[in-house]
Amino acid sequence: MLDTNWLARIFGCHCLPNRSFYFRQKQFPICARCTGELIGILVGIISFPFVHFSILFLILLLLPLIFDGFLQLLTTYESKNVRRCITGILFGYAFSQLIIMSMVYVYLLGYNHAR
Repeated sequence: MLDTNWLARIFGCHCLPNRSFYFRQKQFPICARCTGELIGILVGIISFPFVHFSILFLILLLLPLIFDGFLQLLTTYESKNVRRCITGILFGYAFSQLIIMSMVYVYLLGYNHAR
C-alpha cells in the first residue's frame, strides 16, 4: 500500500474522520480543508502563466478560510466539509499565486540590480 501519511505531515493536517471526504468508504489522507488547499495550490501553480490577479484581490481570497477557522475555534459553530473545501481552494490558490509572484519579483529585483 502507498503510504500517504507524508501528505498529512506536510499540511499539518489533523485528519479527523468527521472533517474528511471519503471515496469508496476510504478516508482521504487529508481533511476537507487541506484537500481544498491542495487543489487550490495546484490550480494556482498551473494557471499562473495565464491568469493574474491583483495582490489585494489575492489577499482577500485568503480571508474566508481565516474567518471560518477562527469562527469555529472561538464559537460552537461547525462549518460543513464543502465550505471547508471551498475556503481551502480559495486560500490555496491565493497563497500559491502570492508565493510565485513574490519569487518572480525577487528574481526581477536581483536581475535588474545586477545590471
